[in-house]
Amino acid sequence: MTSTLPLRPEVDVRRAAERYETRIDWLDSRHSFSFGRHYDPANTAHGVLLVNNDDRVRAGTGFETHPHRDMEIVTWVLQGSLVHQDSTGHSGVIYPGLAQRMSAGTGILHSEKNDAYRLEADRPREQVHFVQMWVLPDESGVRPGYEQLEIDDAVLRGGLVPVASGMARHDGEAAIRIANRGAALHAARLQPGQSVTLPDAPYLHLFVPRGSVVLEGAGPLAAGDAVRFTATGGQTVTATEAAEVLVWEMHAALAA
Repeated sequence: MTSTLPLRPEVDVRRAAERYETRIDWLDSRHSFSFGRHYDPANTAHGVLLVNNDDRVRAGTGFETHPHRDMEIVTWVLQGSLVHQDSTGHSGVIYPGLAQRMSAGTGILHSEKNDAYRLEADRPREQVHFVQMWVLPDESGVRPGYEQLEIDDAVLRGGLVPVASGMARHDGEAAIRIANRGAALHAARLQPGQSVTLPDAPYLHLFVPRGSVVLEGAGPLAAGDAVRFTATGGQTVTATEAAEVLVWEMHAALAA
């Protein structure tokens, strides 16, 4: 269920050090919202974004087969590679610049392993760094699905690119589609001094997975920092060093 109640403008900066952390021998995972054993009833979502996990997985390890249901799951790799396999028969290697979406629908099993070097001799044995994001679909109980598409590096360096979207205005523009008509994920790779302008939307979520930027009206943001915007947008984000930004544009929120 989603809601479009009247909103008050707000820019809420969340620093990297404030995020929940799950650290075990093979995984370092930082959570922007309640996740797993980390639960805070006041921090469960923003807009329709429920999960923004910043994960680093050691080579030769990863997430064993596990289930999901009624969720649109988008994975964006920043360094290294990740091997995906699921119960619908899809498999492949996800790497930087490859947009991937899995629709869990009525139920799906999948695994994510950092072992592409076992499949492809030219893949180095290294840590994989990726961000996984979950958004609520418009409808529950749909057929599970999968989609992936590579985005050219030159395109990502040219400004905000719609990576995953269910919005009609991104038809034919977004790399992959998600089953939410009011949500879109944008990405950009910025060089020092390069700027992008955030979209206008009732809800925005800006995440800086690497590098550093300055947000107009809010100041510097470092790697791991995030900003939740409510009823405001259009601010400029300028890189102070080579950086990557992920921006969710959302036109509804989870109903209270």
